[in-house]
Amino acid sequence: MAMVLPPSPSPSLSTYNRFQLPRSVFSRNQARTVLRNRKIMACSCIPSQPSSEIGTCRRNLMLFGLSSSLSVILPPPGSSAEEMIKMASVVDEINAYTYLYPVELPSKKFLFKWVESRKPERYSSAAPLSPDARLRIVSERVDIIDNLIISVSIGPPNFQFIKSKDKNAWTAKEVADSVLSDKSALRVTSSQRMAESSVLDAHSSEIDGEPYWYYEYLVRKSPTKTAPESNLYRHYVSSTAERDGFLYTLNASTLGKQWDKMGPVLEKTVSSFHFLPPTENYVPPFKDPWRFW
Repeated sequence: MAMVLPPSPSPSLSTYNRFQLPRSVFSRNQARTVLRNRKIMACSCIPSQPSSEIGTCRRNLMLFGLSSSLSVILPPPGSSAEEMIKMASVVDEINAYTYLYPVELPSKKFLFKWVESRKPERYSSAAPLSPDARLRIVSERVDIIDNLIISVSIGPPNFQFIKSKDKNAWTAKEVADSVLSDKSALRVTSSQRMAESSVLDAHSSEIDGEPYWYYEYLVRKSPTKTAPESNLYRHYVSSTAERDGFLYTLNASTLGKQWDKMGPVLEKTVSSFHFLPPTENYVPPFKDPWRFW
């Protein structure tokens, strides 16, 4: 189901839990995304509107009874109101999180070609990202044609890089280093894995009183037939949050040469990532570690 909203001078997306987007990696106009009872309600509103007007907009949209499969249209960061992005929502009840991903750029008549390469699954049965199997991909979708990847991974903190047991004392750079140290398919040391990556920016914010850490980084890869340059790399933006002693990370990436076009779109996805209240379908990462189905 798609919903097209009339443009406004500086539209934004309002969502559940009054989800406030963090200061961007990404310092551009940000949108807010909200999920209520697994129903997405979106409206194009000017942030400076009186709260009564915003409340009216939300109440009107609630009458539609929109489901979590709703597609919404919103502007990318730093764009004009006419440059809109049509996005769809993902709700993973097994791991209790949600995010939005782009499906169309209507003004450019551009359609994304996503394939769900990994359906949401429990941590114990998920594919490992390194030989020690600490960090695992619990869901993934790819657009092979446009070289885009969105994935969610879960893994324990690496206390070689995170010095405090209190997550409120963690810095975004420490969290980024922790996640990146476990992100390699090669049997190498944590420092060697980190040498593959260059963190460009890192900062934190709070959503519903919980810290979220945001970072942007580059990963250098081997040349390919279509991109033989020796300096080939992927450009990532990520959001990480902690629950039940594990780090949940959403990664969105594209080739470096495509960043100017795709970067603002992927930033929307990263900014929309947040936890959901656990339901009876939630499986914490520590549960049944021996189970692989």
